[in-house]
Amino acid sequence: MRINGFEKTTLVNFPGYVACIIFTSGCNFNCDYCQNSMFISGKEALLDEKEILEYLDKRKKILDGVVISGGEPTLQEDLINFIEKVKSKGYKVKLDTNGHRPEVLKKLLDKNLLDYVAVDIKHTEKDYKKIIGNVKFDIKNIKETVKILKESNIDYEFRTTIIKGFHTINVIKDIIKFIGSDKNYYLQNFEDSEHVRNKSLLSFSEDELLNIYKEVKKDFPNISMRGLKNKLYEKEEIKNV
Repeated sequence: MRINGFEKTTLVNFPGYVACIIFTSGCNFNCDYCQNSMFISGKEALLDEKEILEYLDKRKKILDGVVISGGEPTLQEDLINFIEKVKSKGYKVKLDTNGHRPEVLKKLLDKNLLDYVAVDIKHTEKDYKKIIGNVKFDIKNIKETVKILKESNIDYEFRTTIIKGFHTINVIKDIIKFIGSDKNYYLQNFEDSEHVRNKSLLSFSEDELLNIYKEVKKDFPNISMRGLKNKLYEKEEIKNV
């Protein structure tokens, strides 16, 4: 499998588990806010798959799971074979995906190769391209991914990186109507970094995030905000448990 990056340990990317993260090469979207834009072109130096599998052998008593992210993992022709190798070592597997290749997700689920799926929902149906750039895209594929997950027995989540000027309270409510309100939905604030290509993008302040959270939570109780340290938010979360 074409692997461009490897994070040996994460405590936050696989809910409930200590895991490592594998970043695959290439992506079919072209999001300006992407934190992993260095992997989009697929031109980064490749890491040795064998060495990563050997690392997993050595860390069985420390790691619980493996996160496969990207780039877009479902573009990898040997993704199924690689995950089979990982599962054979006793690890749980989480897949991060943009949801545009539902046929690959279906195959993975049919083979019981996934334990958790996180799907990045970029925007509302009609304005998806505001985020993903000028690429070939069919919203039907995202809808099919949502349908497949809802009909499965696997644990999963939907999440949206929100950007000031692109995502409003009404936009977020429309996204929830699109994916449904019966499953956990996470918002995460845009963060600038050296890999973000569009330096004009803006993040929300903590007060703005808190206001978004409180307004949307009124109608959609399954929404949560990641990365917000505001104490008032923490009180709201405790109150809603």
